[in-house]
Amino acid sequence: MSHELALQKGILARLKADATLDALVGGRVWDAVPPDPTYPHVKLGRSQGRPVAGGDGAMEHQLTLIVASRFCGTEEARAVAAAVRLCLSEAVIETDGVRSLKLEVPLSDVFAADDRLTTWAVIRVRAVTQDI
Repeated sequence: MSHELALQKGILARLKADATLDALVGGRVWDAVPPDPTYPHVKLGRSQGRPVAGGDGAMEHQLTLIVASRFCGTEEARAVAAAVRLCLSEAVIETDGVRSLKLEVPLSDVFAADDRLTTWAVIRVRAVTQDI
């Protein structure tokens, strides 16, 4: 399995197993959002990876996690984003022969959508992985 897929699989599994996040989203952590989703939820957004120069096969990744909330105001989206950040910051992810050497959450951005119903939180994740 590629580093990118293994990291995504490990991150989604870690988020789904987190009790605090589960209390907020009820297990709704997805790679792809199903038709007619329930809110709030967390989904995997864009991701990119590249080799680390001189890193003996290490890869650097940047992923986006997206929170969608229909709660009036930003409170729920901010709470879910905070739970995601706490769950992932400095975590060690090991999945399918790949381990994270570094995992950080350098940014989260919360904003209202144009539809005036949805609040989004965009969470950036940076990781460096290597083969185990």
